[in-house]
Amino acid sequence: MAAPEPAATQGESQGESHGELPPVGLLEGMATMRSVRRYRDEPFPDHDLATILWHASRAPSGSNRQPFRFLVLRDGQRAVRAKALLGETFRRGWTRKDAAEGLGRGSDVDPNSAKARAAATMQHFVDHVEQIPVIVLVCLVRYRDPNPYEGASLYPACQNLLLAARALGYGGALTMWHLGVEGELRELLEIPTEVALSACITLGRPVGHHGPVRRRPLDQLVFEDHWDAAPDWAQDPPGTATSSWRPART
Repeated sequence: MAAPEPAATQGESQGESHGELPPVGLLEGMATMRSVRRYRDEPFPDHDLATILWHASRAPSGSNRQPFRFLVLRDGQRAVRAKALLGETFRRGWTRKDAAEGLGRGSDVDPNSAKARAAATMQHFVDHVEQIPVIVLVCLVRYRDPNPYEGASLYPACQNLLLAARALGYGGALTMWHLGVEGELRELLEIPTEVALSACITLGRPVGHHGPVRRRPLDQLVFEDHWDAAPDWAQDPPGTATSSWRPART
């Protein structure tokens, strides 16, 4: 079966026009995909959603069991109630994180600092969960007892999902704050007890644009032969912007 094709006409990922999307190469998509938490108030076409989830479902899994399932929340009666539950737990989660990491201190007193802008984006994100166009609960149908490694058969599908969204000009963010209302979601959405709620991904057309992103230099992340030994070849491409963000210490 051929892969679903994206809709012929979609908005640019930068939100500048509504024409045919330029192609996004795999490596370009990986190098420029950021977590997107501000979304335009636009409908999410069924065909694009099917395309994104089809590509997500191509991800590898142990023994090709494909234990991942995608529970999509849009505007149905139960989805609206589920989004309300998620909004409550997202706001509680952000309040705790903000207090613990001191994002209102240090450089954040400058509203133009990177951390202050990130904090403002997070606040907008949690304040508008109920209006997010699409929320996907990524679930794992367990075939053995829970173990620390079971995510290896699920999280590649999450990355595929986010990269497919990037390719079509959408953006998303993966979070675990849904676990704060896991019991309520299970009851509302009739999720069986043997199914794990392993991730929550928000999706929509970005306000703003994707990358380039800032990350730590490669030589801080790659070791060879033994721990903390950075190889000479672990170098970023010329012109790569790096990250210096650190949580404030209390």
